[in-house]
Amino acid sequence: MSRSATKSMLVIRFSSMGDVAMTVPVLKNLLLQHPSLSVIMVSQQDFAPLFNNIDGLEFFGVDLKGRHRGWIGVWKLFKELSAKTSATLVADLHNVLRTKFLVFLFKIKGAAVAIVDKGRKEKRALTRKNHKVIKPLTTTFDRYANVFTALGYTLRLEPVVFSKKSINKDRLQIGFAPFAKHTGKSLPTSLAKQFIKGLVETIPCQLFFFGAPGEEAAVLSNWENEFPNTSNRAGQLTLSQELELMANMDLMITMDSANMHLSSLVGTPVISIWGATHPFAGFLGWGQSIEQVIQTELTCRPCSVFGNKPCFRGDYACLHQLVPLQMVQQVGAYLCSK
Repeated sequence: MSRSATKSMLVIRFSSMGDVAMTVPVLKNLLLQHPSLSVIMVSQQDFAPLFNNIDGLEFFGVDLKGRHRGWIGVWKLFKELSAKTSATLVADLHNVLRTKFLVFLFKIKGAAVAIVDKGRKEKRALTRKNHKVIKPLTTTFDRYANVFTALGYTLRLEPVVFSKKSINKDRLQIGFAPFAKHTGKSLPTSLAKQFIKGLVETIPCQLFFFGAPGEEAAVLSNWENEFPNTSNRAGQLTLSQELELMANMDLMITMDSANMHLSSLVGTPVISIWGATHPFAGFLGWGQSIEQVIQTELTCRPCSVFGNKPCFRGDYACLHQLVPLQMVQQVGAYLCSK
């Protein structure tokens, strides 16, 4: 079936890069399975490279700290989008006050709207201190897909092809991203350094450091000087360049962070390390399995969905009880299995 613009849909998702990145495989499936649909993806301008080369998708960048800030900014965004498209379908994949107001305006205009169910009640039960209900929750990918189903576009979440380069090299290239936005998801410095030492001594590889500009980049630059066969790239690349470098990795080792999701978008396998958060909350990366997860088994975990809550114990044992040698062994076992 040839693609035609008989139906146009606005898809809205702001917030963190990882949450926005999780929309990509769902949108790819949506547009592959419904080729008569066109999508305008509305998100922060900085995230535009995530949506490159998706047939049927046009990206609309917003400036939440500038012209689209506050309620007046949402009104401006509504007017800009209304002038740009006559979309009759609106998918809110964020479900916060800003996006609720925006989709309400489109609903008044006559559009059909659907809003993601974040499963807040189940997530509170999973992360509360006492009487936890420990079970896998609906994944974020499925929650996004349910929004499109509500708009009349049922889809199956199937494997989709992402770009993955084949390059000639004489040793493995492994990426390591030890940090995250919150303490509960960042690997403690002492453990990270022990892990790096064990990794480069045990596995013949070139280890690339990934991280944010500023403090993270400064720390990783020091580690580059301290450990052989390591190279820091934090703070040196645009998002497009970072994705290209990740595509060249044989393996990415990340925390529960945006890097976990970015890696899957370029077809690179991931081993993820989890602390205060838990894969059961539904944020494990696309195509990743629990066998690719490193975590401690503590009854207090998880204490947070996003890693931004104070530790129940006060010592972040979920991170400090990780054993670097065992982590190296798990990485080695995974590489051998592949």
